[in-house]
Parts: sequence; C-alpha cells; structure tokens
Amino acid sequence: MAFDGVTLHFIKEEIIQNGIDARVSQIHQPNREELVIALRTKNGNKKLLISSRANSPRVCFTEQAPENPATPPMLCMLLRKKLGGARLVNVRQPGLERILFLDFTAVNELGDVVGLTLCVEIMGKYSNIILIDGQGNIVDALKRVDLTMSSQRLVLPNIKYELPPKQDKLCIFDWDGKTIVDRAMNTPSEMRLSKALLSVMQGFSPIITRELEYKIGVYSNRELTVIDKVKLIEKVDRLKESIETGKNQPTMMINPEGKPFDIAFMDIMQYGEMASKKRFLSFSQMLDSFYYERDKAERMKVKFQDILKLCSNIIDKLNRKIAVQEKELGESLDRDRLRKTGDLLQANIYRMTKGQSFIEVEDYYNNNEKVKIRLNPTLNPSQNVQKYYRDYRKAKTREEILTVQLEKAREEIVYITAVQESLFRCENEREIGEIRQELIEQGYIKNRNQKGNKIPKPLSPKEYKSSEGFTIYVGRNNRQNDKLTLKTAKNYDMWLHTKDIPGSHVIIVSDNREISERTIMEAASLAAYNSKARDSAQVPVDYTIVKNVSKPRGAKPGMVTYVKNKTVYVTPKENI
Repeated sequence: MAFDGVTLHFIKEEIIQNGIDARVSQIHQPNREELVIALRTKNGNKKLLISSRANSPRVCFTEQAPENPATPPMLCMLLRKKLGGARLVNVRQPGLERILFLDFTAVNELGDVVGLTLCVEIMGKYSNIILIDGQGNIVDALKRVDLTMSSQRLVLPNIKYELPPKQDKLCIFDWDGKTIVDRAMNTPSEMRLSKALLSVMQGFSPIITRELEYKIGVYSNRELTVIDKVKLIEKVDRLKESIETGKNQPTMMINPEGKPFDIAFMDIMQYGEMASKKRFLSFSQMLDSFYYERDKAERMKVKFQDILKLCSNIIDKLNRKIAVQEKELGESLDRDRLRKTGDLLQANIYRMTKGQSFIEVEDYYNNNEKVKIRLNPTLNPSQNVQKYYRDYRKAKTREEILTVQLEKAREEIVYITAVQESLFRCENEREIGEIRQELIEQGYIKNRNQKGNKIPKPLSPKEYKSSEGFTIYVGRNNRQNDKLTLKTAKNYDMWLHTKDIPGSHVIIVSDNREISERTIMEAASLAAYNSKARDSAQVPVDYTIVKNVSKPRGAKPGMVTYVKNKTVYVTPKENI
C-alpha cells in the first residue's frame, strides 16, 4: 500500500503542527466513503480530508475538496451535531500502525464539556472512520461491522472500541537495526530480502523495503555476506534516525507516460532512469496530487452510475436486436430463389392439381435439371404460384426495412457509446446533469423534473490557449459539441475530432489568421486526450475547416459528417 504507517506518522506531525487547538467549523460527507472537516486554525482555514476508499484510504489536508451532495448523509449530520464547534486537542498514532486518533473537546446538549475521538483506520478495503465517546464506546462508524461480516471484531454503536488485531511486526521506534535485521533473517530462506524486511517491519510499504534491498545491492536471494548484513543494519539505523528527527522527502514516482505510480517519505533510487521523481513541501500536497485525479474519476463514476448502467443496457439491447435482424436479413437475401420457384411453377401450372404436396419440374435456370418444389395441398395451382411470388415480395420489402433499421441501430450504438465516453470525462455534477438532460430530450430517460424547476444554465466549453496564442475550445458533451461546431464556430475556424473514436469536438478559433501546424498538433493532442483513446498512443485525429462539417437531417446530438479532411497522429497528453 502506498500510504504506509511512516507516511501516516508524518501526516500526524503535520496535523499537530497546523491543526492543534483548531475549531471544527464545518463537516461534509461528499460520498459514503469520505469526510471533509473544515478547521479554523490560527493560520487560516484548512480542510482535513479523511477517506476510507479501498484503493486510496488516507487522511491529509486538502485543497481539492470534492463537491457535496444536496442532502447530507445521516453520519454527516451526527458528526455535525457532536463535533460542530469542537476543538482538536491531540493527535495519536499507536506505534507505526495505520491508525490515527483525532481527539476533540466538545460541548454536548447539556452544556457540558466532553471528550470525543475520531478514529481513522487505514487498512485497505477494511478502512473505516469511527466516532468514539469519552468512555471508549463507539458512537457510530462510517462502516458498521456486525456478526455477519466478522466474528472477531465488531464495529457497532454502544459497544467498546477495540483496536484491530496487532501484526507480529517490530516498530522501528522501539528496536534497533540489528534486532530488525536478525528477525528478517529468521524468516523462510526462499523469501526475498525485501519481502522478509516487509514481514517484520511495522508501518513500511514495499517500495521502502525494496529501496533498502537496492542500497546494499542484494536482489534475488537472501545469501547475505557479513559486509552486506552490516550495511543493512546501518541503513535501517539511519532510516530510524531520519524518521525520529523528522527528516523526510515527500516523493512521488512518475512513469515515462507521465502518470504517478507510487509515493514514499524518502528519496527513491531503485528505478534509475525508468521513472522520474517529483518532490513536495508537505505530505498532504503529495497525497493530494497522487490521489486527486483517480479519486475524482471514481467520485464522478458513483454519481453517474445510473446513467452508465442505462447506457450499457441500451447497447446490450441494440446488439441483441442487430443479431436478430442480421439473421432475418440473411434469410431475406435468398428471395431470388422464391421468385425463380414462382416462375417455374407458372411455366408448369398445367401439370399441377389441387391436393399435390410437391411437383417435380425442369429448372430452366439451371440446365433443365430436375427439381422438386413443395406445394400447399390446400391451395389450387394458381394460389400456389401466387404464394411464392407473395413471399418474394415480402422478403424484398423486409430487406429494405431491415437495412434501414440496422443502420439506425448501429448509429444509435455509436451515439450511446459517445454518451458513455462523455460521462467518464465529467468533472462535476453540472456536466452529469447536462448529459442527463440530453438523454431526457432524446427519450431515453423519463423527465421527473417537476413543473417550475429551472434547468441549470448550460456550461461553457473548455477553453485553452495554444503556445502561439490561438483560442481552442473543447466540447464537454454531445449537445455542447453540436452548439460549438454548428453555431459558435465560424466557417474558417478549424474543426478536429478523433478518427472513428468517440470524443469531443475541438475548435481552433482562427481570428482571420493562418493556423499553424504546431497549433493543430496541440489541438489534436487535446482532442485525443478528451476521447475514448485517452490512454492510447498514436491516436488518429481528423481536422478540416468548419464549413466542411455538416449535420445530417435527424442525426443524434454530436453526430456530424465532414469532407476534405486531413489526419494527424498524436499521443494524448494531459499537460498539453
């Protein structure tokens, strides 16, 4: 886990330094797994984010507070009642466990001063936020744990709070390097050194134990020489000293694609030139930067989950419909056989009598070979002939109808896929609301908006400036794509879109200037980043002037056709 016990230790120090004696001014619960506590400190207002998300549990000061729901959840209301106006008096951490206790003094309903503790447990999918009263009893928890979930430790209101079961690991504050290394050497011999250290050192993440392994030059086995062991003991003792004295370097590791993949409280050398590093002034800044983009996407996904599910169901339904229609179309393509059979019966009608089940005739379409034709014995000869011609005409009409329906169904899949893609690019609830409104207008969602409720004013498109000063607009959704391309843009502005990939319409405003190749490449990179191919490389992007773009009659929002285009290949870059 990136967020280890040592990182939590330094976060604790940051909270003590900046938050002790601060007053709780506001409490928000943006979603079911996060809390934001606004603290009024001597140095201004600060927001403390506490997250129990399975893949990003943490506690830190944040500048990127998420949006809050219109109606606060029940736990949020309870915390506001209990901790509103409370003063933070202490922050505790047992050893280097991933557990933090925030101690508050508050005034209850009777006007008495009481003690309350907010316990933050950082344990992956078992992470939790628990409010404890002055007697050590649980008031409530973000995630209640009953007997159906665990028989070892219950987390329920009105029972005594108990610490999670301790792991058999050594806290570096209580033991020296020799003891820790000796314990690691007593683990199974097939265990790699970094894993052996990880199994005995409390509060350390894999990246740190791998760094210790790297620094003494042992990688694949545990056959340490005496010199290696002395080196390792020295490294562990130095690590202990740096943690105790507060010497740290909040460091984020970044892969060649520019995406962060790990964090540490110290400088990391093990990756060499395979990764770059970014250092921060505080651990809160590092955690904010590391988790923000990923958490933002997850938060948005929770908010648009119902729309996403609707889109998936529509696509599944359309795919099933297409499969059935393609089968029917394949059968209708055999209609010429029906016409030829009718012709053969017409030529041999004099040989037919009512009551026959079949007739054998010469097929003059195929070298007069003998062929058997099935007849309906209840019909007379003329009716049998007309039945084959009638089936032929039905098959021909069915082919024409099915061809149109298949085309519409495939266009609808393209449209719904574009809606899905625009959902994943949403940055706030207003954008989700616009997509929801679009689906209401298209008849996919019932309008439950009561009369008199105003529809929010549409958002503006994203706006950028190229390195050469050209204004670049990027549409946020299909409706905005239409407005941007067909109404806002002028004839000789430049239009860009990923080739055959759902994404945003991008417009370069020409302002009567010639648009350079450099600006086109920058705008193309924005188009690729704001598309379904965001995580791909060498994405094809078409571009042409706006006058070459048109909307077919009756087409869905965002669907256009264009001519006289050129194509460039770019790699999407977030920092473009």
